[in-house]
Amino acid sequence: MLPADFLRFTFTSIRAHRARSLLTGLGIAVGIAAVVLLTAIGEGLQRYVLQEFTQFGTNLIGVSPGKTSTHGMSGAIISNVRPLTLEDAAALERLPDVQAVVPVIQGNAAVEADGRTRRTMVLGVGAAVPAVWRMEVASGRFLPAEEARRARAFVVLGRKVERELFGGDSALGQRLRVSGESYRVLGVMKSKGQFLGFDLDDAVYLPVARAMAMFNRESLMEVDILYHPRVDSEDMAKRVREFLIRRHGEEDFTVVTQDQMLDVLGDVMGILTLAVGALGGISLAVAGVGILTIMTIGVQERRAEIGLLRALGGSRRLIVIIFMGEAVVLAGVGGAAGLAAGGGGALLLHALVPALPVRIAWDYALLAEAVAAGIGLAAGTLPAYQAAQVDPVASLRDE
Repeated sequence: MLPADFLRFTFTSIRAHRARSLLTGLGIAVGIAAVVLLTAIGEGLQRYVLQEFTQFGTNLIGVSPGKTSTHGMSGAIISNVRPLTLEDAAALERLPDVQAVVPVIQGNAAVEADGRTRRTMVLGVGAAVPAVWRMEVASGRFLPAEEARRARAFVVLGRKVERELFGGDSALGQRLRVSGESYRVLGVMKSKGQFLGFDLDDAVYLPVARAMAMFNRESLMEVDILYHPRVDSEDMAKRVREFLIRRHGEEDFTVVTQDQMLDVLGDVMGILTLAVGALGGISLAVAGVGILTIMTIGVQERRAEIGLLRALGGSRRLIVIIFMGEAVVLAGVGGAAGLAAGGGGALLLHALVPALPVRIAWDYALLAEAVAAGIGLAAGTLPAYQAAQVDPVASLRDE
C-alpha cells in the first residue's frame, strides 16, 4: 500500500467511526489540556515569585539574628539567638565592596492624622532604603542619614497611607502620630505595589532606633547589605560571616544571599510545575487506557473489513501498521485539540483573573504532545496485533 493510500484509508476509517474516534481523541485532548493549563499556572507562579524577589535587585545579602544548627540526634535542633545591633549594621557598612546597609525592624501600629486613623505596617529602617530596596521617593525626601540613636522624629509615608490619611492634600510637612508619638512627614514614596502579600504602599518608614524603642526590641530583625555587582555573592557572604564572627565571637546569625533565595525558590517552583504536569500526565494515562479499550472493541467490530483486506493480499504487517497508524493519528489530533484548548483556557483564565500569573510552558506542552503520540502508539499495539491474527476466511464467512 502506497503512503498516500495508507493515509487516505486511515482518515476514511476515522471518519467512518466518528463517535468512537471523537471519544478516543477527547480523552487525549482532556489530558493534554490539563497538562498545558496546570503547567501554565505553575510556570506563571514561578515567574511571579522570582520577579517579586528580583525587583529589589540580586546583589543583596540578608543577615538575621540567630543560628540554627542540627546535631546528630534526630530532632535535636537548637536555636541560638543573640541581638543583631545597630553597631553591627554600622560596622558592616565599612566592609570593602559594601555600597549600603539597611537595618530593619518591622511591626504594626496605629497611625493618626487629620482626624483619621488607620492601622498599618511600620518599617524601622535606615537612610539607604532607596538604594538598597530600589524604591523611589515621589515627593519630599527619604529619611536623612543621621546617627541612628539620635535620629529625629521624621516619617516617610507609602502612597496608600498618604491617600487614606490626607485625601488629596499633600502630606509633606504635616504632623501625624505613630503609636501615640508625633512625627513630621518628610516624604512620600512612589507606588511599589505588593511583595509576597505585603503592601509596600500601605506602610510608614521610621528611623530604625525609634522603631526599636516603639516595639520594645533589643535586636534588629534583619540587616540588608547592598554590595558591588562585580563581587561574587558567595565570596561576599563569606566576608560578612567572618567579620561578624570576629565581632560576636561565634556564628550566632544567619547570612543568606539573594542568589541562594532565588535558587531555592526556583527549585521549589520547578518541582511544583513538574508536580502539576504529572497530574495532567495521569489524565494522559487514563486516555491511553481509553484508546486501548476502544481500539480493542474496534477490532471485533471490523473483522469483516480486516478479512477483506487480508483476502485482497494485505499482509499481517500491513494490518498492524494500519491499526497503529489510526491510534497515533487519533492521539495526535486529540493532542493538537488539547493544546489549543489548554492554551486558550490559560489565556481566558488570565483575562478573567488578571492577578493570577499564567505563562504557557511550551516545553511541557510539546512534551505532552509527544507523550500523547507515544501513548497512542503503545495503546494501539495490542489491538493491532490482535487484528493481524484474524483469520480472513473465518471473518468473511461469519460476516
